[in-house]
This record gives sequence, structure tokens and C-alpha cells, in this order.
Amino acid sequence: EVQLVESGGGLVQPGGSLRLSCTASEASELPFDEHYVGWFRQAPGKEREWVSFIRGTDGTPYLADSVKGRFAISRDTAKNTVYLQMNRLQPGDTAIYFCAAAEIFLGYTPRPAPTSPSEYLYWGQGTQVTVSS
Repeated sequence: EVQLVESGGGLVQPGGSLRLSCTASEASELPFDEHYVGWFRQAPGKEREWVSFIRGTDGTPYLADSVKGRFAISRDTAKNTVYLQMNRLQPGDTAIYFCAAAEIFLGYTPRPAPTSPSEYLYWGQGTQVTVSS
């Protein structure tokens, strides 16, 4: 069973930076260039929140308003890896961050930009990000 694997979480002071990475355990079974690959986060007691995704066909990035100007999503197609660069981190960014993937096409129809967790079929186990002094 193919899985997504996240790395890069940790403890950082307010204003600091972290870079998260997401890759697939079996790249041939989950080629990122055929999927939306996204990041969600979930803080204690809160619902899972969409943060960002990148469209596999052309690398177009999408970011939630709450992180625009601070976070950036990118990819390395040769490594089948997606990155989430997080700058100017704030205590409110503290959460478990999950990588997820959704197929771009539903049959022959392109899927609308997926921002709901229910639209994603593949998930990683999550990586903890804690922003605290």
C-alpha cells in the first residue's frame, strides 16, 4: 500500500522557519505529476484545515489566505517530493501537518481545486510543528 511520508517538523521560535517535505513510499504508484499534493494542518481541538496544494500537471501553487506571504509550496519532480517552506512562523501555526494527494482527473474530467480533506485519498501520518518561545 502506497503511503505518503512527511518530514521536517519540529520546535521553532516565533518568527522562525521550517521546511516540510512529502514523498511517496512508492513513487511509481503515486506519481505526483498526476496528483494535487497538498498540506493540511490540525491543531488540538480544531478541525483539519487546508494550507496549500500544488497541481501536479503544471506546478501551479495554491495557498490559503492565512499563510499567504509566509508559506510557499514547491516540488522536485525528479524526487517526486513536495515541500512546504514555512517562514515567519507564529504560535497559531502550531499543529500537526499532514501531506495528502488527490488525483487531478476524475475519469476524463479535471477535479476542481481540492481544499476539503474529503477530496484527498492518500494521507501521511503527519509531522508536528510547534512554534513557541
